[in-house]
Amino acid sequence: MIAGSPFPSGGISLVGAGPGDPELITLRGYRRLQQAEVLVYDNLVSAAVVDYAPQDAERIYVGKSAGRHTLPQEEINQLLLARVRTGKRVVRLKGGDPFVFGRGGEEMDLLLENGVAVEIVPGITAALGAAASFGFPLTHRDYAQSCLFVTGHLKDHSVDLNWQALAQPNQTLAIYMGVTGLDTIVRELQAAGLPGETPAALIYRATWPEQKLFPATLSTLVNVAARHEVKPPALLIIGKVVGLLPNLCLSK
Repeated sequence: MIAGSPFPSGGISLVGAGPGDPELITLRGYRRLQQAEVLVYDNLVSAAVVDYAPQDAERIYVGKSAGRHTLPQEEINQLLLARVRTGKRVVRLKGGDPFVFGRGGEEMDLLLENGVAVEIVPGITAALGAAASFGFPLTHRDYAQSCLFVTGHLKDHSVDLNWQALAQPNQTLAIYMGVTGLDTIVRELQAAGLPGETPAALIYRATWPEQKLFPATLSTLVNVAARHEVKPPALLIIGKVVGLLPNLCLSK
């Protein structure tokens, strides 16, 4: 299905819901939700965004949280395929962007393999929402000439990343799902040469009403997370740009 084309019966649209604030979904995403006959949605989608769908649309929650999955990913893939085959308009609604650590690629692959045309509607990913919400840039000509989006744990739940590449100067790290492996992330980045005084922040539920920011340095991140009992979903930002936060006081 060509992006932006009419939403046909028996079609599926993978829609990015954005980081949480219902006003940050794209116009196309909003239109697709209003046309949905079946809505399959995730844990990190706000209720206000879900409510953009018609009241008579079938709503199916398949959310995942740390250590708890409503359905395994393979069953979600098959659920999407089954609902599309009923001839209804299906919206797969995912927090942030469908293709940024959202498993949208896996769902798309399965659908395409079975002859289903898939539309992708991008969304604002959490790192962009967090930076905008708290007023700091992810890139800056003086402090960060690159920004890396990194997953805090791999498919096998390990945290085996290219630490040397991540510890390069003058770049920003936006680490998704990094709370569980925070000890390893902090230890390995410092071992790879990233200074312990590098500004950092944990951001809980960026753009949601309950959003919170916990400033730190790389070396104090673990203590800050423990003291404030920071839990997922939280985004980890590391880099000099965090030091540009207005009135920032780095926690010990």
